[in-house]
Amino acid sequence: MEVTRIRALRGPNLWSRHTAIEAIVACHGAENAIEQLSGFEARLRALFPTIGELHPMVLGQPLALAHVLENAALALQAHSGCSVIFGRTTRTLEDGVYQVVVQYCEEAVGRRAVELAATLIDAALNDSTFDAQAAFVELRDLDESERLGPSTGSIVDAAVARGIPYRRLTRGSLVQFGWGSRQRRIQAAEVDSTSGVAEAIAQDKELTKQLLNAAGVPVPLGRPVHDIEDAWAAAMEIGLPVVVKPQDGNQGKGVTVNIVTREQLAAAFDSAATYGEVMVEKFLPGFDYRLLVVGDRLVAAARRDPPQVIGDGASSVRQLVDTVNLDPRRGEGHATSLTKIRLDDIAVGRLEAQSLTPDSVPSRGQRVVLRNNANLSTGGTATDVTDTVHPEVAARAVDAAQMVGLHICGVDMVCENVLRPLEEQHGGVVEVNAAPGLRMHISPSFGRGRAVGEAVMDTLYAHGDDGRIPVVAVTGTNGKTTTARLINHILASSGLRTGMTNTDGVWVDGRQTDSGDCSGPKSARNVLLHPDVDAAVFEVARGGVLREGLGFDRCQVAVVTNIGSGDHLGLNYITTVEDLAVLKRVIVRNVADSGYAVLNAADPNVAAMAAGCPGSVIFFSADRQHPVMATHRAQGKRTVHIDGDTLVAAEGSWRERVLLRDVPITRNGTLPFQVENVMAATAAAWAVGLDWDTIRSGLSSFMNDAAGVPGRFNVMAYRGATVIADYGHNTDAMKALVAAVDTLPARKRSVVISGAGDRRDCDIRDQTAILGEAFDDVILYQDAAQRGRADGEVMALLRQGLQGARRTRHIEEIRGEFVAIDRALARLEPGDLALILVDQVDEALAHLAHCIANERLTETTPE
Repeated sequence: MEVTRIRALRGPNLWSRHTAIEAIVACHGAENAIEQLSGFEARLRALFPTIGELHPMVLGQPLALAHVLENAALALQAHSGCSVIFGRTTRTLEDGVYQVVVQYCEEAVGRRAVELAATLIDAALNDSTFDAQAAFVELRDLDESERLGPSTGSIVDAAVARGIPYRRLTRGSLVQFGWGSRQRRIQAAEVDSTSGVAEAIAQDKELTKQLLNAAGVPVPLGRPVHDIEDAWAAAMEIGLPVVVKPQDGNQGKGVTVNIVTREQLAAAFDSAATYGEVMVEKFLPGFDYRLLVVGDRLVAAARRDPPQVIGDGASSVRQLVDTVNLDPRRGEGHATSLTKIRLDDIAVGRLEAQSLTPDSVPSRGQRVVLRNNANLSTGGTATDVTDTVHPEVAARAVDAAQMVGLHICGVDMVCENVLRPLEEQHGGVVEVNAAPGLRMHISPSFGRGRAVGEAVMDTLYAHGDDGRIPVVAVTGTNGKTTTARLINHILASSGLRTGMTNTDGVWVDGRQTDSGDCSGPKSARNVLLHPDVDAAVFEVARGGVLREGLGFDRCQVAVVTNIGSGDHLGLNYITTVEDLAVLKRVIVRNVADSGYAVLNAADPNVAAMAAGCPGSVIFFSADRQHPVMATHRAQGKRTVHIDGDTLVAAEGSWRERVLLRDVPITRNGTLPFQVENVMAATAAAWAVGLDWDTIRSGLSSFMNDAAGVPGRFNVMAYRGATVIADYGHNTDAMKALVAAVDTLPARKRSVVISGAGDRRDCDIRDQTAILGEAFDDVILYQDAAQRGRADGEVMALLRQGLQGARRTRHIEEIRGEFVAIDRALARLEPGDLALILVDQVDEALAHLAHCIANERLTETTPE
């Protein structure tokens, strides 16, 4: 077995809506059926006893090693704590070659699981060793290092539950929610609306105390100190016991509490000074409480207790700590609900204060404290007390957060309990924390967890707001670029700032931000990151979906123009028009429940996609009597059709009409393929919810020139002849262009064409066979990229397609696109027509514009 290619599908894809690893797996010889491999399954299960049933979905066909790879990769992830369920193995047309798809939660974990699964199979084949437990540990550690921490993860989980899209912007905890102008961002438990000034204030403990005191929030007495002598002087001023801590600190680092001697203070000063400037303040007796304020309300509260063990009269402190650390909730970092207790120098010092060492054996029931502070990061525990917080205590916590200016704030209080106001028990706020840890509230050691992630999301988005902007996805074989541009134009006409991607580039609010073929998921994701985008229109090409999946989780509108033959068939196991339809329908299957699919009723492969649409469907067709249209209309559902010279949108008994003479791109309705594009775009704008005056205005102001739709039936005049530039590059496009050209008068017709090397031989020949029936002159040229073909091979296939052509009488072969264009222009006479099928769209159009401008200049220059 050989894994020849691995891809990460990071969005909805051909196989499912899950993120997944797709591998191409070749199984050769007897390995193609594992029942022929003597002892293989027994050895496999000995190496990995919990692998489970080997692909129970395979019915009536041999079980290949590729199926085992799928099962093993899923099982390895599942045993490592990853929630994965989807897998699929599909045989390709190549003998012994399979496509294996395995869901992942973290991409790095999914990739490594596939690698380990292949290693496992190799070990079972060769009767060698494989350490399954070591694999679990490796994957578990990798997952913990890759996935979001509990604080950020709880907020993301709340967003997912509400249908709010998210994107992780770094490997850390910086996350974007929503799209475009509706986006919000967080970093752990910090939100984008919190100012840097507020965070700076929270870091300055002395300034924070001054502000809280001014707001009437009880705080302990204290001040910053410069050295140990000044610290002892401050302690004397305040009165023992005291607390020593960094003035700018977090997570309890460098904090020492309940100091009663000069020696303790000196050690505490050295510890705090490691983290910066030091301050001394009055020690408040009582328990340590963390109150979490989100927005303007208290959402959770917990009592924090320092790390401790209870003696049993037989075990040493070290043994007791080891026993406590066996708790599966305790880990090394912040990924688990509790942190392992450390017997470090600070713990040893605290033991000495209790006349103990790590090897001492405490008496039964003796409480041994291992830290002065109660932070979870040092191994402490948390007990939820949210339901017992007195309203006045909650009010003081909210006052503290708002005085500092934090939208998410961890307020640390010390008091006997939270049942009474702080003032009655001489308690106070000792610290205010930006970006507080949430895990003590999500998974407290004792008590029930609180929905803090939901509370954070409620401050970012009002109830019912999913943070999405309208997204229109457009795919098909022909017309998708023109349709996408027209939809974008109509949306922009409504006043929305639009983002658009297509095969020509990326545009944001009318400004081009990228060039080249940008019809893939990366460009779509970049548009959704842009804060100036109110609506997005994405051309979705087959290649991007195959490589990586969609760049969005769902769309409001999916448009499928048509499914034609001859477009990239034979590549990446897409061999038939039906295969292509299955791939293109990915956008339809990912329409929002409240959205629409806009489908060509006259194309059976497209019309059949309606069954898989989670939302509603708008069918379009020039023929209103088409059975699909008639049935849909009879059900009172939306349709768009042509009635004479009028486009008609219908829903039930309601009708809206647009005259085609008012839509320049259709040339008074004489270009059938442009009429189809207009129907699709009109239906999409209707689905988005635009009013009909806006739709009419957008249709009438969209021009079919090189600026509006470069390379899409751009009509120009040259020396009394008609020149048409188009980017058509498949057989269906050739048929549509011939039908359009037939509507235009011409004395003689010529065409300039090349062929893409990544098409099948028959597809290249068929293009010129179609053109040979409609054009007198054919100029063949070899384009810049042969795409894997030998020199002259494409040209020979194009000429073969012209054999027996009924109309063509003149054929030329030319090297170079611009030379071919110049040759075609030179042969034109008044009344002729030339169709130039451009390859380098922008450059070819610029060359044509230059030639036309020079000709006009010659005409106006006196001899």
